[in-house]
Amino acid sequence: MASLTRSSFGLVLCIIIGIAALLLSAYIPLGAITISILLGVVIGNIIKPGEIFEKGIAISGKYILSIAIALMGVNLDFFILKELGYRSILIIIAALVVTIFSSITLAGIFKFDRKFALLLGIGNGICGSSAIAATKEIIGVNEQKVGLSITIVNFLGTIGIFLVPLIDILILKFTDINSGVLIGNTLQAVGHVVAAGFSVSELAGQTAIIVKMTRVLMLTPVVIILIFVFLKRGPEKDCRGGVKKNNVPIFIIGFILFSFIPTFRLLPTENIIIISEISKYALLIAMAGIGLRITFVSILRDGRSALLIGSMVFIIQIIFTGSMIYIFLQ
Repeated sequence: MASLTRSSFGLVLCIIIGIAALLLSAYIPLGAITISILLGVVIGNIIKPGEIFEKGIAISGKYILSIAIALMGVNLDFFILKELGYRSILIIIAALVVTIFSSITLAGIFKFDRKFALLLGIGNGICGSSAIAATKEIIGVNEQKVGLSITIVNFLGTIGIFLVPLIDILILKFTDINSGVLIGNTLQAVGHVVAAGFSVSELAGQTAIIVKMTRVLMLTPVVIILIFVFLKRGPEKDCRGGVKKNNVPIFIIGFILFSFIPTFRLLPTENIIIISEISKYALLIAMAGIGLRITFVSILRDGRSALLIGSMVFIIQIIFTGSMIYIFLQ
């Protein structure tokens, strides 16, 4: 009972932060996930919750996050691929590959943590917070870098809401459909894509959403590839010199299995929506727990370089996608 009570303090704090982030997201254009992390960072560094909160915060950042990721698979419906032509699909896949490899290459140039950079590339290339959360355990990145990655990627996406349509209208001058492909294939979160796409036109907005959801589908093959890449290297040493087991995290298996539900219509739509909402709220709570464990020291140490690499990757992503559209779709 005492253990349960100790856990509840931290969990309740994370839930309160998650609710506050959800309310603030109606007024601050950063997205609830980013706000939840930032609130956690501020509270964790300034108010500094005591030891009594620690167990619940750890549960939130680990176990609730695992549940959120597993349930997140229910958002993937592979039948959406029928909505796009093969050229658009190839551009989406090529842009994802370029984005991820650019992040790793830039990490080598700037002598930056390659795993951290890979997380930034995956966040930029697929679907922001969800992709980072789903792959962090496989890649083996600590919570502080996960929080920084999500914050940076969402920050860039918020800038992109205004930047990408501006580039399209003033420089590229694409058709509405191709504008939708550009926006859907470069912005990080669905909310960013909706805001930017419909600011151009109704047709651009609808196209952008279809392209974006196709990018989201890329998370499953990327997760599978990462499992083979990182598990193939064999066991690693942990920080205490022991051997870490390279098992596939159970929530990744859950994520893949849950993706079968919408693809094969295993549940009614209303049930799928409920599961998706549970995943969203669980992710909010988990991000609060991650934010509470990020220190200002880590932000000062890694934040500037991470923002630089994330920004460069985002620019490469825009240039590459724009070029491919110009060559193959115009």
